[in-house]
Amino acid sequence: MEVYGYLLPYGLEWLNLIVRWLHVITGIAWIGASFYFVWLDNTIRPPAPGSELAKKGVSGELWAVHGGGFYNPQKYLVAPAELPKELHWFKWEAYSTWLSGFALLTIVYYFNAQAMMVDKAVADLSSWQAIGIGIGSLVVGWTVYDLLCRSPLGKRDLPFGIVMFLFLVASAYVLNKYLSGRAAYIHVGAMIGTMMVANVLMLIIPGQRKMVAAMTSGQKPDPIHGLKAKQRSVHNNYFTLPVLFIMISNHYAMTYRHEHAWAVLAGIMAAGVLIRHFFNLRHRGRVEWRYPAAGVALLLAVAIAIAPKAPAAAVAGADPAAQFAQVQAIITQRCATCHAEHPTQPGFATAPAGIMLHKPDLIHQNAAKIYQQSVQLKAMPIGNLTNMTDAERAQVAAWFEAGAK
Repeated sequence: MEVYGYLLPYGLEWLNLIVRWLHVITGIAWIGASFYFVWLDNTIRPPAPGSELAKKGVSGELWAVHGGGFYNPQKYLVAPAELPKELHWFKWEAYSTWLSGFALLTIVYYFNAQAMMVDKAVADLSSWQAIGIGIGSLVVGWTVYDLLCRSPLGKRDLPFGIVMFLFLVASAYVLNKYLSGRAAYIHVGAMIGTMMVANVLMLIIPGQRKMVAAMTSGQKPDPIHGLKAKQRSVHNNYFTLPVLFIMISNHYAMTYRHEHAWAVLAGIMAAGVLIRHFFNLRHRGRVEWRYPAAGVALLLAVAIAIAPKAPAAAVAGADPAAQFAQVQAIITQRCATCHAEHPTQPGFATAPAGIMLHKPDLIHQNAAKIYQQSVQLKAMPIGNLTNMTDAERAQVAAWFEAGAK
């Protein structure tokens, strides 16, 4: 039974590794294809009036060279006169990314909800309550987004974009009131990812199937399906950079552990949208440097706003040996349950990020990281699982600021 209890977290660690690897691979495939087709759609140029291509119904074409070969993609306004025998559908990249992402969300967060989702300083929730809030946010996110798209607002790009952005910021604010900062961020990302894949599953692919079915039966396809698919595809394009940031945000506690983490996320998401808009315009031949400049300015403003305060002056005359003895006792009780060669905290098979603190020399070696994570960011212990007090954090701060001897 003891072996089983030890091997289960180890097995989950390997499952985490494999599924995360799969998620990155499929995400690259999906987002890469999305970026390519948005670039293609913005770069193709209409054929000359009266040309053979124009007579065939081609609305745009492009010549490109890659890998030693020449390519000539063509886009039809509605559909070609005759359906080709082989037609490639871009869908499994999206489906695989979402499925692997949800599996990863389950492995990392739902299997260990008390450690990864619950912060008792935020809200004292049970594991099932936290999981319910997380999954509920995905359902609510897609429902609100889809209703907005189908409303008259959906036909007005800028107002729709502003309202959608405000909805995501409000979602981040609410989630930060119930879940740990890290879990709140990842669920905002999962909300957006769910909207993106549901666009493919519920709108884009069904619309394309209706167009193919119409051609197969000898009818002219209704262009409304193409227009709806284009709308959702453009939305997905603007969602990508915020989602990519959130995917890596768990490495940057300075963002999700801030007291106004939702506002930090809002600033970073807005910067991502502005930078993506710059590239979309550039593909059309317009170079608008004000957009990336605004994005960079936003990131700089966020960085300045959340910068840690300078450490207080060290207390003169303090006994270094006594200070370290106190700090070692705190770290042993609050940190080394996870950060050890053999963690005793349930759900952890190895020390997070490979940082071990169960020996005095290891504490000295990682003094700066301990100070940053437990004092400046208050990111550790994760979800304050071991109930580290403010007085204990102050003791760690005093030790570090006195030279960490």
